[in-house]
Amino acid sequence: MKILKQLHRVWFMIVVFIFFLLFLPFYYICSRNERYYPVLNFFRHLHSLFASGLAGIFYKFEFEQPLNADQTYVYCANHSSNLDIMVFCILARGSFHFMGKEELLTNPVLRIFFKTIDITVNRESKISSFRAFKKAGDNLDKGMSLVIFPEGKIDDHFPPKLHSFKNGPFRLAIDKKIPIVPVSITDIWKVLWDDGGAHGSRPGICRVFVHAPLCTTEMSLSDDEVLRDRVFEKIKSKLISE
Repeated sequence: MKILKQLHRVWFMIVVFIFFLLFLPFYYICSRNERYYPVLNFFRHLHSLFASGLAGIFYKFEFEQPLNADQTYVYCANHSSNLDIMVFCILARGSFHFMGKEELLTNPVLRIFFKTIDITVNRESKISSFRAFKKAGDNLDKGMSLVIFPEGKIDDHFPPKLHSFKNGPFRLAIDKKIPIVPVSITDIWKVLWDDGGAHGSRPGICRVFVHAPLCTTEMSLSDDEVLRDRVFEKIKSKLISE
């Protein structure tokens, strides 16, 4: 069984890279100009669907209430797998971007995105964090939704546990009066856990619960911890730990 999981992971990585090469001309052209970012995201959507599908990995989304396709959101989710990025490439629509750790600049597939549409941050550096959230705020002003994993890391415990959230995303959402969408990625670690390959991967269905957006228009910056804790509890309420 372990050998099959290792083989599946290798196959999945190959499929992801093949589609990356196929879409690379479109990624390159669309990443040169912000006007084409929605088109770039459309190809990221197709990339995620096709690569996952050929590996037998599918996503089941459950919505507490429908999202407004024309609304700018801050999406906050737990983080336990590289598949989490694919989840949001499929879930989000139009103009959106990710914030992630600066180590992603060394990833051969993700590098082109995190040098252009997406944002990297060194969470150990206050200057880097300030610049990253400043850029994210500017992008929100332009109508670009933000996808962020407020734990700031992927747990090395198996199965993964939910860690405390950083305050940055919540202060940003309040400051910009943007609704926050808590997202519980419930059992994706059972299909592929970001552990460097030790557990391999397998075909399966990844279940994702999308909570109703939380309005921030009546909040002040002093409410950031209240909002943070509320989002934490909502995400935790749907997680599967065993």
